[in-house]
Amino acid sequence: MNRIAFLGPPGAGKGTQAAILATELGVPHLATGDLLRTAVAARSPLGLEAEKFMRAGELVPDGLVVDIVADRLGGDHGRSGFLLDGFPRTLAQGVSLDRIAPLDHVVAFEIPEGTLLERLTERRQCPKCGTVYNLKTVPPRVSGRCDRDGTELVSRNDDRPDAVRTRFRAYHEQTQPLVEFYQKRGILRRIDAVGDTATVAARVRAAVVD
Repeated sequence: MNRIAFLGPPGAGKGTQAAILATELGVPHLATGDLLRTAVAARSPLGLEAEKFMRAGELVPDGLVVDIVADRLGGDHGRSGFLLDGFPRTLAQGVSLDRIAPLDHVVAFEIPEGTLLERLTERRQCPKCGTVYNLKTVPPRVSGRCDRDGTELVSRNDDRPDAVRTRFRAYHEQTQPLVEFYQKRGILRRIDAVGDTATVAARVRAAVVD
């Protein structure tokens, strides 16, 4: 079964590659942020609990995130496999996931901090539809405007250079034990996340082939 998780710092390209691979494998792409927002929108008990933390600008606790993921995997979404993007983030989450649905493959996206900094500081997003652009690699057709609806693009607060460095350090501090956890189990594959979309996609595909 294809039960896969992508690890990597914010901006490493996990979301883009997850969408590509999930389509190729015919499995659902489950991003943590989307799962939380869906649970909140559905007004489920877990979603309402998560909303309290999100409204306060706090991280949703590990146990609650695990419960939301487990709830989603308990339905049809987990039967043919799945691709997790952004989960697990910590060793505690990884241990809990191992009891719920042991993974077959874990792909760690590796990218130098300098490259990540350049990539994220060039990122712009449409506040209306959510479309993401990169001023160098995927620029909008009209400078500063979304191709879909013409809305003025914005730079996210967490894409500022100081915020990017903080997020990069936090990823390594929180996730390194998780990387070692999967390394010991023999299911971790490290890939170079620098390159165009097609090149990185080929590396990802090779990493999950048995």
